[in-house]
Amino acid sequence: MNASDRTPADLLRSALAADPARPLVTFYDDATGERVELSVATFANWVAKTANLLQGDLAAEPGDRLALLLPAHWQSAVWLLACSSVGVVADVQGDPAAADLVVSGPDTLERARACRGERVALALRPLGGRFPQPPEGFADYAVEVPAQGDRFAPFAPVDPDAPALSVDGVGWTAAQLVARAREDAAELGLVAGSRLLTGRTYDTWEGLSAGLFAPLAAGASVVLCRNLDRLDENALAARVESERVTGTAV
Repeated sequence: MNASDRTPADLLRSALAADPARPLVTFYDDATGERVELSVATFANWVAKTANLLQGDLAAEPGDRLALLLPAHWQSAVWLLACSSVGVVADVQGDPAAADLVVSGPDTLERARACRGERVALALRPLGGRFPQPPEGFADYAVEVPAQGDRFAPFAPVDPDAPALSVDGVGWTAAQLVARAREDAAELGLVAGSRLLTGRTYDTWEGLSAGLFAPLAAGASVVLCRNLDRLDENALAARVESERVTGTAV
């Protein structure tokens, strides 16, 4: 990655320039059997479409606060990078009533209704599927995102020193986030081409870092596992081997 990268969106652009075909996020849900692998190029395309939805249809502006009520999931990772691309503060598991807009999974819809701004719901179904019946008062992400543009340009440059993330009561600027992700990558032994398997949740910095930001900062990739506790030791060992995992953070 480039030393000049100061936002997560910068890191993604560098990854795309370096090797767009390599895997970036491999997602497992061990409650459903789902597996999804996204190359850097595919992930970046989802981010661009989501950022266009955020900036265009949802009229989000730099500095707006988005309550992100999603579990560890590949689509959660997409939203984190889309927020960074626009300059929106991703408030992970934040208070919807205090947010300008909210993005919710299927299990937090009632909580998300406290938001007075735009509301987006994700079914979190395999292959990014839509809700069978859209939740009342919410835009269905799977319906809205496909028509968005494949390239994204922010209306205003994103300030690396502006707030970018809030998690577990701690706020981070984009530059602070990138610096910490690089430190974490070194502590985890990540280098370009590494494959980190993690079962950590996305409601702490440690989970977000291992599950997205540290691998992205290192030019590595992540095997992101939801409900990993459902695997026994043999099944976990088989996954480590089949996914060519070089390190774990469980």
